[in-house]
Amino acid sequence: MNGRGFARAFGVAMAIAAPVLVSAPGAEAAVTTTIYLNPAGLPGYQAQLDQSIANWNAAVPNVKLVKRSTGTITFRQVSGGGSYTNTNGHGRGTIVIDTVQAGQYSPTRIIAHEIGHNLGLPDHYTGPCSELMSGHGPGTSCLNAKPDAREAAQVKQNFINGLAAVQEFKTVS
Repeated sequence: MNGRGFARAFGVAMAIAAPVLVSAPGAEAAVTTTIYLNPAGLPGYQAQLDQSIANWNAAVPNVKLVKRSTGTITFRQVSGGGSYTNTNGHGRGTIVIDTVQAGQYSPTRIIAHEIGHNLGLPDHYTGPCSELMSGHGPGTSCLNAKPDAREAAQVKQNFINGLAAVQEFKTVS
């Protein structure tokens, strides 16, 4: 490949890759990490997934969640057994949504909560409804599907340097 072809290929690769470097005039350069979510395995909850993505994108400026068929976060729907996440906690994993549980609790809250695990947040069942990661602890009347300021700050910190390997863990929510 000649120099021009290499430069073009490198430019295309850099345009696709995450993290992406973004800087504002007079501001320190910040890393924005784009994480792709493959929605194919969640056919019954696309509107709830869209709202969950919008909630996280509004709360955490250095992480951008985008639906794409080649996502590093995938979804599965099951009937029974509970919703849970298998993840490394840093933008990669599988989210399993239990349709029975989604019939009892807010499916948007469940999806946003499980995405939180993929962004590195643990469960906090003793927390109030205002904490997204309190999961089903506050009960079926809790509809909050937005991370609170503390949760958003932790995710921002988790991705301050873009994507990085972290210890794998499994959460059950």
